[in-house]
Amino acid sequence: MKAMILAAGLGTRMRPLTDRCPKPLLLVAGKPLIVHHLERLAAAGITEVVINVSYRAEQIITVLGDGSDFGVAIAWSHEAIPLETGGGILNALPLLGEAPFLLVNGDIWCDMALSALDGPIGLGDDLAQLVLVDNPPHHPAGDFRLDASGRVHATGEPRLTFAGLSVIDPTLVADQAPGAFALAPLLRQAMAAGRVAGRHYRGDWVDVGTPERLDDLDRRLRG
Repeated sequence: MKAMILAAGLGTRMRPLTDRCPKPLLLVAGKPLIVHHLERLAAAGITEVVINVSYRAEQIITVLGDGSDFGVAIAWSHEAIPLETGGGILNALPLLGEAPFLLVNGDIWCDMALSALDGPIGLGDDLAQLVLVDNPPHHPAGDFRLDASGRVHATGEPRLTFAGLSVIDPTLVADQAPGAFALAPLLRQAMAAGRVAGRHYRGDWVDVGTPERLDDLDRRLRG
């Protein structure tokens, strides 16, 4: 299985830290946030990684290179302007191929063993498998409902928060027109068709979306 890390955003919520440094390169426990992802992918045996870049792309490429320093091989998907999640995936499909791939939001941190998402069965008829977590204080309403049979629904209670980790079938976006578009509406359509699975992860997860949460994660990981 290949992986894609989303790293093309402007990082507006992290300003002023991102005025000069792209969000994926912000340091957590002495290393760029995106390096934590690369190391976890390598530990899971997922070594072919696509990274989309736009804002301050050259800084990210200079730091990470071809990925060999981190045990992976990186292919770069360039975006003249950020294409949002859906558009970024569509733009990267020539690099990702036709098989399901692991999608990682670049601005999260999670201690989940990513090998758990690279199972032998694959997605079957599903278009996506989402990792869901308990709702954090800054997002108490959650995103989706996970039923007892492991299906994800856009409506209903109780709700959980999407962790920014998923396995995606490329056909979820393949028929869309090129350009910037969000992934969430396509996921909701797939949920309505009964084609999205999910799992509830109860381990350590952080949405590293603000300078305060970045500082908190840094202190915790440094011990």
